[in-house]
Amino acid sequence: MKFLRKYKLESVAILLIVATYLLTRILTLTQIPIFTDEAIYLRWSQIASQDSTWRFISLTDGKQPLFIWLTIISLRIFSDPLVAGRMVSVVAGLASVVGLFILGKEVFKNRWIGIVSAALYTIYPFALIYDRLALYDSVVGAFSIWGLYLTVRFLRKTTLENAFLLGFVTGGAVLNKTNGFFNIYLLPFALILFDYSKNARSIRLLKFACLALVVVVMTYGIYAILRLSPYFYIISQKDAIFVYPLREWLSHPFSFLFSNLSAQLDWLLRYAGISILIFSVGSLLVAKTYWREKILFLVWFTLPFIALAFFGRTIYPRYIFFMTLPLLVLSSYSFIILVKKIRSRALLGGVFLILFSYSILTFLFVLRDPAQSPIPSSDITQYVTSWPSGQGIKESVAFFENEAKTKKIFIATEGTFGLLPYAYEIYLIKNPNITIKGYWPVDQVFKEDIENKAKSMDTYVAFYQNCIDCVAHGIAPRNWKLKQVFQIKKADNKSYFTLYKVL
Repeated sequence: MKFLRKYKLESVAILLIVATYLLTRILTLTQIPIFTDEAIYLRWSQIASQDSTWRFISLTDGKQPLFIWLTIISLRIFSDPLVAGRMVSVVAGLASVVGLFILGKEVFKNRWIGIVSAALYTIYPFALIYDRLALYDSVVGAFSIWGLYLTVRFLRKTTLENAFLLGFVTGGAVLNKTNGFFNIYLLPFALILFDYSKNARSIRLLKFACLALVVVVMTYGIYAILRLSPYFYIISQKDAIFVYPLREWLSHPFSFLFSNLSAQLDWLLRYAGISILIFSVGSLLVAKTYWREKILFLVWFTLPFIALAFFGRTIYPRYIFFMTLPLLVLSSYSFIILVKKIRSRALLGGVFLILFSYSILTFLFVLRDPAQSPIPSSDITQYVTSWPSGQGIKESVAFFENEAKTKKIFIATEGTFGLLPYAYEIYLIKNPNITIKGYWPVDQVFKEDIENKAKSMDTYVAFYQNCIDCVAHGIAPRNWKLKQVFQIKKADNKSYFTLYKVL
């Protein structure tokens, strides 16, 4: 209460930011249909929640389990599995809001830099998308922000306590996703904050090295928990699908660099806008203070960004999300310094519009209609308009629940892993009148099996992918004896979700 009385304006600003964050995330939480990866993660979480021997189930697909474990907790609070999974991301995003406030406030010794950083995150289109999806990436962002803050704190005060705090955060980061190791890889670059002018430089460097080793040992020690699972080895196999292993990369070191850079820059500009990049680099020019901290923040963005361009094999916009968050703090720094220096209200209004206008407009577009927003097309197609998007799932689940009230039914799905059958399983698996089975490929065996099932009970089949001999995405083969129950045409005009009843 004493803080609220002393800093009334700051307190009001913080409360407005938190309220805006929660309202824009929670009220639109189910705006985007369930996405393929979400269905997988939610089904894993359900299985792991019901059977403790499967707590490492995500390792069967090479994914670290922390997000799954957090979703297990959320499933015990929220009845809708999709809401439960997405609330994990909402909470992680809120942790990022708090982390950005503390990062700006503590590193640059200015509360308003922290407040503007938190406000920028709240209206950041990148964050708005991923804070409302049951994916790993909002959690990655939260660990990245807190890892950066604790790294700065560790360099400013190199104590065992700060080493432990940093070790716990980096350990949690690597339990969540492999890119959490960037917190370790970038730690030596934090030596730019080391004070080389003070006495006993060699002793202090040795102390830093020893305590940094403690951080590394703690991180790998926590990561070693995953070795309890016999599926630990699959992580490296899965990583190799998305990132070239060093030996393979050496055979073509520059082959994909420029195409990856081009794609990443396009994603960055579409989500962040040119203004955040200008204000971030401009932070080095608007004031001479804290230049080492500003360079460190740019390194925290630049090195992972370039590393992904060099080594990326299969990349998506969400991979650069955590890298961009330090730029929000640098942009806020430039903004606050300019506010202090500029006396003209008109100029101040212009500075405000330059920094905030793109984010606000894109933010509003995403809230209103993600399919028509200027975000990267690869995200629009995955989450909203093309076959990985779960349009039709909600409607078909409601249909099946109604049909199964008085009789047993059989549901066949095109696909054995992914959106279907997992989206049906997370909602319908406990219903004793419903049997669900996935099939792949769509072939004669699939056809004969469902026709045999139809002789004893009502049998339905859902199509959403591009099967062999199908007319289009989500359409059954021509020669199958099916009656269409309903069909949803997706916004790409190429994909359908179609539910059939087997005759």
